[in-house]
Amino acid sequence: MSIQDNDYYYSFPAVRGIQAGKPFFIATCPLRIIPKIFMYDEEELPVELRAQRTLNKGRIPEMARYLLENPKNYVFSALTASVGSDVVFNEFDGSTSIGTLKVPLDAEILINDGQHRRAAIEEAIKENPELAQDNIAVLFFVDEGLKRSQQMFADLNKYAIRPSTSLGTLYDHRDQASELARFLAMEAKPFIGLTEFERSTISIRSNKIFTLSGIKQASRALFGKGTKDGFNEEEQQRALSFWNKLYSYMPEWQLVQAKDLSAAEFRKEFITAHGIGLQAIAKVGKEILKLEGSYQELLLDKIAHLDWRKSNVAWSNRAMQHGRLSKAVSNIFLTAVEIKRQIGLSISEEELIKEEELLSK
Repeated sequence: MSIQDNDYYYSFPAVRGIQAGKPFFIATCPLRIIPKIFMYDEEELPVELRAQRTLNKGRIPEMARYLLENPKNYVFSALTASVGSDVVFNEFDGSTSIGTLKVPLDAEILINDGQHRRAAIEEAIKENPELAQDNIAVLFFVDEGLKRSQQMFADLNKYAIRPSTSLGTLYDHRDQASELARFLAMEAKPFIGLTEFERSTISIRSNKIFTLSGIKQASRALFGKGTKDGFNEEEQQRALSFWNKLYSYMPEWQLVQAKDLSAAEFRKEFITAHGIGLQAIAKVGKEILKLEGSYQELLLDKIAHLDWRKSNVAWSNRAMQHGRLSKAVSNIFLTAVEIKRQIGLSISEEELIKEEELLSK
């Protein structure tokens, strides 16, 4: 059924329910009218007079692009809105919960949850008008004033927790970097059986070493890729070959795989049991992959024979800050430069300048 605006009302097919003693309505709404009827509290208003966060315009292009690139299989969750006036619900014959929700044309309808989705829909329809025929679910509450709307926003977001980056990587089948990370976790010798798929941090007693998100970040570092770059099949095989070759030189990795060294003990003592070590090695690996095969093997052997213990002073102010591992991008860079220095790989003038600047801070 389509929306109608007869008799000075918007009419939505809807289901009525009761929550906390108050009625609410679940309706379907064509995307084409979302920008027209759903208002957003203008960000110029003082925060105490708004019922939502300020719109982060930087998020909108990415969300709109998601719609445009996946017109046949995108998923957008329901919007939640408050209607600033009384509504009429006409029940269908024989039902008390299914009917038509009638909202006055001049009603103020504010989005409590989903303002970025609303803005992305507006932008996407401009580029692909066919999307305008799609529908989105909308959860309507009858507004009881600003205080109630602000409380709704707080309640809706209080328990909203983003999934870990590892779990997001596991379930993201659109992103090629995620696909590569899953492939390596299942096929590359250092990662088989030792990858944490759900969490982005590893507990002290875990029998895992690397996180799936860490493997994803290391994969990008290995090829110098950004977050928007993809991977081809040839790069997938090169990545697999690189990690398998390195594994053959890394005794601690092999000991953990053979269960002769516990993952907990390995993580406690060695940098190579952590994401920073993996990413730093990957950054160096990017340079190693440019070399001929025999020289690659020589450098991988040198990497394996480095003193990777956290207590090694070479990692101070690089991987280690004040006695603790640091995951900062600058520390990954500094660790990678030190690896290159220790294995005799050339360091560019630009890297030396950046290194000096970072170490002097």
